[in-house]
Amino acid sequence: MLEALPGFNTTDRTPERTYEHHAYTGHVGAYFGRGMEFPAELDLDTIDSAWTDPAAGTQIVKSHDWAYKLNEIRAVAKENGDWIMLVYRPDLASQAWWHEAGGFQIKYPNYGVYRDHAGMLAEIVAQNKAILKFGRDVLARWDYFDASWIAAKFGIPINDIPDITPWDDILVSVIKI
Repeated sequence: MLEALPGFNTTDRTPERTYEHHAYTGHVGAYFGRGMEFPAELDLDTIDSAWTDPAAGTQIVKSHDWAYKLNEIRAVAKENGDWIMLVYRPDLASQAWWHEAGGFQIKYPNYGVYRDHAGMLAEIVAQNKAILKFGRDVLARWDYFDASWIAAKFGIPINDIPDITPWDDILVSVIKI
């Protein structure tokens, strides 16, 4: 949803990097991590290689595996003036949504590294724990993802923000290092 706003770089999108379900386009653009096209490495050349034009705007570098590297990301973000966006959804709600979206039948990104349903739930729990711990460590302020949050965080007039379905169980935080 953020990438639909002015100033965001979407040159990482290809048909192979798209998975649509329901009325919501769930996965578009490059994902980094285990079993993915790009490893979850904090190397600018690796990250930039996912975009055909790395300078075309703000890149949203997406990975479930970033949850395990948040302190490293904080150090790199501090050097480069980057922001960190955290997204949190409770464990069982995350698992239920993943199943509704297609579970292991999802074509992109690759969830094969999680092996089975128990492995997926274990990863969700571990990733959420890491996200919440990091959020506590940096005194993150959590908010609901909606148009007013986007307007406040990104300075975009609320009338310029597309309609967003607010989710009662998704919290977000932007960490400006």
